[in-house]
Amino acid sequence: MRALFAKLWLCLTLAYLALLPAAAAAQGFSALARVLPEDSSLQDTGAGVELELGLSQGVPYRIFALDDPYRLVLDFQEVDWTGLQAEDFDRSDLIARTRFGGYVPGWSRMVLTLTEPMQLRTAAMDIDPETSAAKLKLALAPIDAETFAATAGAPYDPRLDLPMPAELKPRAPRDDDAPLVVMIDPGHGGLDPGAEAEGGIAEKDLMLAFAYDLGERLVRSGAFEVLLTREGDYFVSLERRIAMAHQQGADVFISLHADAVTEGMAHGTVVYTLSESASDVASAKLAERHDRADLLSGSDLSAADDVVTDVMLDLARQETHPRSTALARSVIEALMEAGGPVNRRPLRSAGFSVLKSADIPSILIELGFMSSPRDLELLTDPDWQAKTAQSILNGLLVWLEEDAARRALVRQ
Repeated sequence: MRALFAKLWLCLTLAYLALLPAAAAAQGFSALARVLPEDSSLQDTGAGVELELGLSQGVPYRIFALDDPYRLVLDFQEVDWTGLQAEDFDRSDLIARTRFGGYVPGWSRMVLTLTEPMQLRTAAMDIDPETSAAKLKLALAPIDAETFAATAGAPYDPRLDLPMPAELKPRAPRDDDAPLVVMIDPGHGGLDPGAEAEGGIAEKDLMLAFAYDLGERLVRSGAFEVLLTREGDYFVSLERRIAMAHQQGADVFISLHADAVTEGMAHGTVVYTLSESASDVASAKLAERHDRADLLSGSDLSAADDVVTDVMLDLARQETHPRSTALARSVIEALMEAGGPVNRRPLRSAGFSVLKSADIPSILIELGFMSSPRDLELLTDPDWQAKTAQSILNGLLVWLEEDAARRALVRQ
């Protein structure tokens, strides 16, 4: 059935190319297609749902469905969504939520979370031969859950998806004199903005800027080599973030977040390590929300890669988890020495998927909570950002020295 969807995408792409004006087909598209909000709508018809998406120019696209929850995913190459507001665009009671934004570099994504199973009945992109403006028209109609599940699944494309699972090989020992490879993971991105605050402040933007500042400090110290899971405003699935750390030989994984809590209040920096059972209810809800955001962004978790499954043996974690905990404690101590502020319970644990690398010490740092006015003011303060980044560096340097001493004792 997935092969059928792949063929459908190929047919749609070929049909689109056939409609292109000759000049446009020859020159390609050097600028992004812009969404035209005034020509776009999503509304009920009585017999289903109709989507009309106006674009400044035609682009290749693909469409597929995902189950649990019911979702329709549209990938485009590539769209600037500026001006399209979900609350104005969506007039359908059959659509629970609409998300759109960058997906991976060169591609954009729209995800429609459905309130009931629906099937794609028709799909067509009409292109004006004179202006090259385009309109994508889709029609959805209800079907039964069994039929939906049978036809759901993402077609594989190496430009958008992870490589197929490969045999895991033992990591080569690191040269003691080589810089430590740190993978910094700015949370969220693209169509997943993370927490948001008034004034257009988004967690994804704050974390990317902080990641660059932290990365520059680590590199300048001479003790670290730095990699980023994302270098711009695009989506990276939790699975892909972990896979990148393995593929690029990371020695340490640090995920950066600044979430918001919907119940009660939370203040100050918190550092998380992995645990199957969360250290508290709030941590469990936070981890669940992170995974839920990944799901709503159109990730197909029906065949998760080995890097986030139990194939990554718990035996490896028996060595890695104490190292992760020591790293978390070292970072917390450095933050406290610099004056914080840190949370009154700064070291916590939860089942964050992004921390599930079995052989890479991994921590997740909630730099603050955007739901706290005090934290939000600090998170947007360049002086606080610089001081916090320097504190994390100091904590890493202390941990690096202590970790090397502990590992030397283990080898003896």
